[in-house]
Amino acid sequence: MTKLVTIYGGSGFVGRYIALRLAKEGWRVRVAVRRPNDAIFVKPYGVVGQVEPVLCNIRDDASVAAVMQGADAVVNCVGILAEDGKNSFQAVQHEGAARVARLAAENGVGALVQISAIGADAESDSQYARSKADGEAAVLAHFPEAVILRPSIVFGREDAFFNRFAGMSRFGPILPVIGADTKFQPVYVDDIARAAVMGVTGKAAPGIYELGGPDVCSFRELMQQMLQVIHRRRLILNIPFFLARIIAWMFDMLEKITLGLIKNPVATRDQVRNLAYDNVVADDAKGFAELGIEPVSMEAVLPDYLWRFRPSGQFDAIKDSARNIRA
Repeated sequence: MTKLVTIYGGSGFVGRYIALRLAKEGWRVRVAVRRPNDAIFVKPYGVVGQVEPVLCNIRDDASVAAVMQGADAVVNCVGILAEDGKNSFQAVQHEGAARVARLAAENGVGALVQISAIGADAESDSQYARSKADGEAAVLAHFPEAVILRPSIVFGREDAFFNRFAGMSRFGPILPVIGADTKFQPVYVDDIARAAVMGVTGKAAPGIYELGGPDVCSFRELMQQMLQVIHRRRLILNIPFFLARIIAWMFDMLEKITLGLIKNPVATRDQVRNLAYDNVVADDAKGFAELGIEPVSMEAVLPDYLWRFRPSGQFDAIKDSARNIRA
């Protein structure tokens, strides 16, 4: 009988790649999301009926248990970068992860993969980082054989990082960043999916894996590489942390006063705290090498989806293709 996997947050940036890979491996896939109608796009990942979006709220026991019924494996991709109403870091990334792991153990699920993040630290001054660490601890307490994946910043066609800054570069000669010297180790989204599939299928040993790509770059260097890809020249302006904290506080207060009608468009105070720390794989951490995966570089992927931000957009891409053919 074909095995069944439930992917919580399976229509998100990382989750959809995991769903696609598992469908190709022949698994039946339940994509558990808050808005199934917005996740219809996952259905063509497999044959008719193989991949199905289902309603689930990770903050509710009954909801999480219902979509887990009969599952041979579960993957939890649910995470937030900023709090929004009841979806707090504590409720989603700590209690939500604990709920999935507890119910997986109670239901005899065979494998559990938890998507966490590099920087998860119970002693951090960042609520995001603390909640990720608390979630990991809860997962291991309920499901000791779990595979936990900690990626650095994730890039790919649907990412909210390079796409965001490439979009910003169209509106002026200056590109502002917070923490220009902070280092990152960007990881391709499909490489995370490959690691998650290994966890689901039992090909990865239980434990924590920190996942980073082959390139370690400062924030400034990442922006320089992005600008080179989109053929734009911009002054990369570093916003000092003391000023960033003031700006973030002002926008956080504006969002609070307007009851969320006006969202913080820059960065929250918690995000500013995170940007003060390097986001790279630790020297003693298990990672892609232990999984036998050769991570893909940014150079191989960024041009495939950032070309649309070039001054001539798609026409620039056509000219590049013509030049390659002539060469």
